Amino acid sequence: MKRIAVLLLASLLLLPAPLRVSAAREQFWFDNASVAVAGGAFRDEHRREVVFRGFNVSGEAKLAEFRGLPFATVTDARSSAASMRRLTGANAVRFLVTWAWVEPEPRKIDHRYLTAVAEQIAAFTDQGIRVYVDFHQDLYSRYLFNRDSWYTGDGAPEWVVRAGNYPRESCGLCFHWGQNMKNNQAVTSAVYDFWHNREVTTPAGPIKIQDEFLYQASETMRFLKENLSPNAFRMILGVDPLNEPYAGRYDTGQNGPAWERDLLWPFYQQFRQRMDQAGWADKAAFVEPLVFWNQNVEFFAEPGGLTAVPALGSRFVFNSHFYDGKAQSGVLKPGKANDGEYTADFNRIRDRAKDLGTTGIVSEFGHPVAGFTSDKAPTVLKAMYQALDSRVKGANWWSGAAESGHALSASQWHWDIYYDRHRELMNDNPDKVQTEGDAMNGEHFSAVRLSNGSFVTTVDSRLIDRLFPRAVAGDTLAFGYEDRSVGTWNPVPATMPTVRQLVGTGQYAMFVWRSNGSEAPTELHLPASFGQQNTTVVSDLGSATGLPPYTGTQPVAIAPEPGEPGVNRLMLSSSDTGRVHFALVTNGSGTPPTESARAELASWMAETFH
Repeated sequence: MKRIAVLLLASLLLLPAPLRVSAAREQFWFDNASVAVAGGAFRDEHRREVVFRGFNVSGEAKLAEFRGLPFATVTDARSSAASMRRLTGANAVRFLVTWAWVEPEPRKIDHRYLTAVAEQIAAFTDQGIRVYVDFHQDLYSRYLFNRDSWYTGDGAPEWVVRAGNYPRESCGLCFHWGQNMKNNQAVTSAVYDFWHNREVTTPAGPIKIQDEFLYQASETMRFLKENLSPNAFRMILGVDPLNEPYAGRYDTGQNGPAWERDLLWPFYQQFRQRMDQAGWADKAAFVEPLVFWNQNVEFFAEPGGLTAVPALGSRFVFNSHFYDGKAQSGVLKPGKANDGEYTADFNRIRDRAKDLGTTGIVSEFGHPVAGFTSDKAPTVLKAMYQALDSRVKGANWWSGAAESGHALSASQWHWDIYYDRHRELMNDNPDKVQTEGDAMNGEHFSAVRLSNGSFVTTVDSRLIDRLFPRAVAGDTLAFGYEDRSVGTWNPVPATMPTVRQLVGTGQYAMFVWRSNGSEAPTELHLPASFGQQNTTVVSDLGSATGLPPYTGTQPVAIAPEPGEPGVNRLMLSSSDTGRVHFALVTNGSGTPPTESARAELASWMAETFH
């Protein structure tokens, strides 16, 4: 234990020096704090454990409609960032950029595109939303596909594809666009060449494909460092080097773990060097394993998960995706998701991150909100968020809360304000104009759409505007949230009748953490359904019904979050060290017998957290 404590202290000492701001702001607000990986978690400069929740911005960047940008204008980006804060309380986004638009010709960087990228990123940082940049690709490139193809991709520029002289594309009898990853010889050949750094002849001379990708990524990061304001750049968490990596095809005798070790990991090491050289040394590389490593459709899955590479350490984040392929098929999983459906899948991500000496993030997850299997979306999304919040399913939470653990950071796929309003020429074919859904391979994933000029969610708001621990002055021991969107999966046990009465039919969260002595408060995002007057807190720090405004002295209070007005957070203040604290937060309509409820919770705490 002493060795672990020494290692944790050493890792915390690597965090950036505190940001100097006005005395009043420094006393009460910590929204611009620098963030790094330390002690197996994201932590800010006040040593608080930080959880990031938000969305991918957005699938629109995969289209040519607005030249690979998530938004048509900066105005749209700003209104989208504000609506995201108001409707969901998001504090981070994964921001997509694409090689094809960064470098449309060999060795020629499009600075107009990068200027627009910087402006749209700033729209989110101005709202207090952190950003991690993602170099996105799907099926390698749109330019691999014929004008009349059933499918399309995004990623590499046209000149790279033309120089590769790949075979005619065909997926054969494919029922999902993802099958192109393994069935389409044009895709598998191009991906294989990328990982083997094939040299091709271009108008600018001979170029090695992977080297050129690293060059444009370096130029992108350098440009953003120089063109974002110091505060906006401080809000950048890091970069995802490449979306959903896979081999294309393996060399003789190779498998997933060997490919990750011999080809993927060296690429990440080179990318990490380029980050450092571009001025991103204090940012994390959000590295993804082989995309098939946790696929729940068995015949599509492959071993992986970076099991054969060295420990990543604090300069990397283990970055995974998860979708329920069985549920999306409508055949392999005919029913809906249930309580605890994905706890094993998300615990696998947590455990891989821990084994690799870092923290984890789920940078893509979700389910179609329209179409054949959209009836499953409410239960699938609830079960996924439940698994992000806790290692333990709801039915077992109160008896297994000691094993609940910290909440995972995550970015839902996705936030597309042009949903159902696109005008995308699929594969540049004017006879195939895509207008419906996400306008990408028939997908319908956006959590938002515009209706009569107003932003509305495509799913129950209770699923995506969730109470979660934004910043914890210590370490989360247990967290669980009952959103009431699809039944009640985490019922308060009958052994706590007063707590059950207090919660009633309302939403509630139970949160347990060990304090580390930080003077900065613990913060929980309060959904719009938790107002100042209808929120009750029962905590060992003190209880409150009708939360008082935070002044920096109360143990329990409410305060505005940065950005869009009307978005609030619960502030829990305690500067002791090593003590275990608890807080029940509810908008239940029951008569609040808070002292009796606190006695029941204290008894449960004594039995559960010895």
